Amino acid sequence: MLQGKKIVLGITGSIAAYKSCIIIREFIKRGADVQVVITPAGKEFITPVTLSALTSKPVISDFFAQRDGTWHSHVDLGLWADAMLIAPCTAATLGKMANAVADNMLITTYLSMKAPVFIAPAMDLDMFRHPATQANIRMLRSYGTTIIEPGTGFLASGLEGKGRMEEPMAIVKFLDERIGRAHDLAGKNILITAGPTYEKIDPVRFIGNYSSGKMGFALAEECRKRGARVTLITGPVNLECSSEINRINVESCQEMLSEVTKNYPIADAAILCAAVSDFTPEEVAAQKIKRTDVQLELRLKPTSDIASTLGRTKRTDQRLIIFALETENEEANALRKLEKKNADFVVLNSTQNPGTTFKSDDNQITIISKKGKKSYEKKSKNEVASDIIDELALIL
Repeated sequence: MLQGKKIVLGITGSIAAYKSCIIIREFIKRGADVQVVITPAGKEFITPVTLSALTSKPVISDFFAQRDGTWHSHVDLGLWADAMLIAPCTAATLGKMANAVADNMLITTYLSMKAPVFIAPAMDLDMFRHPATQANIRMLRSYGTTIIEPGTGFLASGLEGKGRMEEPMAIVKFLDERIGRAHDLAGKNILITAGPTYEKIDPVRFIGNYSSGKMGFALAEECRKRGARVTLITGPVNLECSSEINRINVESCQEMLSEVTKNYPIADAAILCAAVSDFTPEEVAAQKIKRTDVQLELRLKPTSDIASTLGRTKRTDQRLIIFALETENEEANALRKLEKKNADFVVLNSTQNPGTTFKSDDNQITIISKKGKKSYEKKSKNEVASDIIDELALIL
């Protein structure tokens, strides 16, 4: 629901700027309060007078409103808004946003924005598919920005292809669905695990895996945005999270188990996204194992099963979400895990989908529960996190 929501609408120098009038009208019809911020190039395509008449607010374009020292505060706008939408967004503005080139009011507002940011790109097909543009889009997605994919059709250049801004009604519907659920986890305690675990062989070597932690961190940020109190228990990763998230760093499976069992009793739900090592050495050498010509034998024992431990202690008012990364018999194995570990649903990943899972910014999942399965297309991990939390919100 957009009723009562405060939205900053950014408009850039694209022929699609005229469609922003329809977006404004639909936002206001749904009860939203709209403040337009337009770039100098944007004013070449649509006048501030038109936009002001639709919003009943002065349009913001310059840092300084008059020559008397009055100025517009991008910081205040960042605190005021419930969401920011940039539609249309040109290739130039995409690049400035991705690289923090704060040379106009729109970019400084974006950099100060505390609320979710949505971008609707609009450009010619060759500009959109250029590697530099795609790199900027990937970078913005990694920051948590949502990209509303452009449509395919007839373009202002006379060519036909992907690049035209999504239709206004589709954009409004997209935000209506996303912003309306912005605080659907308010008051909930969510426990999330992320990253790999390292099982020591000696003081300098370990057994580990390729997990980057990106999926777990995306889930933590999505829950935070939707009002939850988040505890993130993470293995060794090179990632940062919002200060509002209670981050607990661990290294081994045993350390993760200890923190998880300590925090689960007060959680409404746990999402076990960490790639926990299945085996650990029976003995850890006190000193570095020296290289010799003799074959080294390493005896391993199973690590503790964190998901099974939580499944056995789960209360009826708690939810347990687990991940499964499979290389064969994927759905059958995921269903067995669902039952064995007493989970509410399993998020199935597959190594057979190129450009997903470990180290990637994208993922492609299937959510499997006792009621059935739901498969999703390949998306950024931020968007995948949103899909997963949508499913969780339905059963909390």
